[in-house]
Amino acid sequence: MSGFQTNNKVVSWLDQRLPIFSMLHHSGIEYPTPRNLNYWWNFGSLAGFILVVMILTGIFLVMNYSSHTSLAFDSVERIMRDVNYGWLIRYLHMNGASMFFILVYIHIFRNLYYGSYKSPREVLWWIGIIIFLSMMGTAFMGYVLPWGQMSFWGATVITNLFSAFPIVGDPIVTLLWGGFAVDNPTLNRFFSLHYLLPFVILGLVVVHVWALHTVRSNNPLGVEIKTQADTIPFHPYYTIKDLFGIGVFLMFYCAFVFWAPNFFGEPDNYIPANPMVTPPHIVPEWYFLPFYAILRAFTQDIWIISAKLQGVVAMFSAIIILFFLPWLDTSKVRSAKFRPWYRQFFWLFLVDCVVLGYVGGKPAEEPLVTIGQIATAYYFAHFLIIMPLLGKIEKPKALPASISAPVLKEKA
Repeated sequence: MSGFQTNNKVVSWLDQRLPIFSMLHHSGIEYPTPRNLNYWWNFGSLAGFILVVMILTGIFLVMNYSSHTSLAFDSVERIMRDVNYGWLIRYLHMNGASMFFILVYIHIFRNLYYGSYKSPREVLWWIGIIIFLSMMGTAFMGYVLPWGQMSFWGATVITNLFSAFPIVGDPIVTLLWGGFAVDNPTLNRFFSLHYLLPFVILGLVVVHVWALHTVRSNNPLGVEIKTQADTIPFHPYYTIKDLFGIGVFLMFYCAFVFWAPNFFGEPDNYIPANPMVTPPHIVPEWYFLPFYAILRAFTQDIWIISAKLQGVVAMFSAIIILFFLPWLDTSKVRSAKFRPWYRQFFWLFLVDCVVLGYVGGKPAEEPLVTIGQIATAYYFAHFLIIMPLLGKIEKPKALPASISAPVLKEKA
C-alpha cells in the first residue's frame, strides 16, 4: 500500500489516520494481476455489478411494497402501474435475478474448467459456494414476495421438502411457515430475510475479494506467478476490460428488461395466490431446475428411506459436494487446456447440467423421468468417480515455464 501518493493535503491527512485510499489504490490500481486473463475473468466483476443493481432496485421497491397477504399482490401491481418508473425498477430487479445467476453459473463453470478451486484457493472456492447458497436462499424468498399463484405454491412445495427429514422435519417446516400453513407470518419472514441476505452476500463478496487478493488470481494456463514479467497492474488494463464487459452485458440485460421482461417468469404468477386452486404444473425459477430434477429423480422407497427423503438429500448433496472438489480432483494440473481427457468430460458435464435443467422444467413423466435419473447419476459420478480417476490415469500436456513464456515465445 506504500505506492499511493497524493498532493491533496486533506486526502493525505485522512489516509494517514485511516488508510482507505491506500487500500483502494493497492486493490484497484496497482494490484499485480496475471497478464494473460481472458474475457472469462470478466464474469466475477459483472456479478458484483449486478449485485449492486439488485440491492439498489430492491431498496426502491421496498418503499412501495406491503408484506401482507391481502396487500402484497396489489402493492406489486401498484408499483407497476402507479409508481413513477416503478415498472422499470421492478423489471430491472426481476430480470436482474436471472442475470445474476447466469453470470454466477458461467463464473462457476469457468472455475471448473481452469481449476481455480485447487490449492491454494480452496477457501476462496468455499466462500464462492457460500455466496451461491446465499443467492439461492435470497432468490427463493424473493420469488414468494409477489404473492401470485406460483409464489404461493412454490413456497408450499419447497418448504414442505424439509418434512422429509425424520423427527426434525416437521418442526423446521412449522418454523419456516410461522404457523401451520403458508400464510402471512411466512410472507413476513421471507420478506425480512430477502431484504437482509443481499447485504450478507455483499459482505461475503468483500471477504471473497480479500481471499482472492491474498492468494492471487488464477489464469488460463493455471501456472502461478513467478516473476514480475508475469503480471500487469489491474488499472488500466483490466478496469477497461471490465468496463467493456459491463457495456456488452448491459445490452444483453436491457434487451430482456425492455423487450422481453417476462421471458424468465411464469404466467401463473400474475394470478393472485389462491390456496384453494393448485396450478397444473408447479415449477421453480429456471436457475433451480437442475436441482429440482435431481430431487425428482428418486421415485422408489428404499427400505425405510422414502423417495422424498432420498431426493432431498441428493438435492442438497449436489451443492455440498462442491466443497470437496479441491480434493476430489486429484490431478496436479489446474487448467483443462493441458488436460485433454478432462476437457472432454467437462463439456459432457456441462451438457448433463443443461439436460437436468430441461428435465426439471417439464412434468414428471416418461421418458423424462428416466433421462433425469441417468443425468443425476452422471452428475454425481463426474465428481465421485471420473475426476478422481482422471487425476490418476490422465497424462497432461507439458506446462509452460511461466505465464509470460508463451507470450515472449510468440513475439520472438
